Amino acid sequence: MDPRDEHVEIIQREMTAFARRARAAAARMHPELSLVSFTLLAHLEDEQGCRAADLAAHYLLDKSTVSRQVAALESLGYVERRPDPADHRSHVLHLTAAGLRTLAQVTGRRRTAFHERLADWDPEDLRRFADYLLRYNDSGAAQQE
Repeated sequence: MDPRDEHVEIIQREMTAFARRARAAAARMHPELSLVSFTLLAHLEDEQGCRAADLAAHYLLDKSTVSRQVAALESLGYVERRPDPADHRSHVLHLTAAGLRTLAQVTGRRRTAFHERLADWDPEDLRRFADYLLRYNDSGAAQQE
């Protein structure tokens, strides 16, 4: 096997394990928020609101998946729909005060968990790891365009 193939296999396996741990950790951080729900809330905060179709396009999710997630977040009182000022036929999703509080709490817990897990990492290793993740995600975003 080509050494490059071997490394790619290890990366794929470890990223799958990372994703599984991330989903499990999300459930422990807040039992009502899946990793997808947390990600959608964070995006709504970053964008100061957006349409459900924009969420689906950004995360390459099926519209029905986003619709179910948004409905669950609305029922929890974390998200509300407001008329789109640019197009009154559609709605923009915004975080409620409860959604902002919950997102802040979960974000704080996640940050603490990452700090604990990476506590014995050298600062230069952290910088390199962050750079590699940015590079990997940027290359994926470029391929989707």
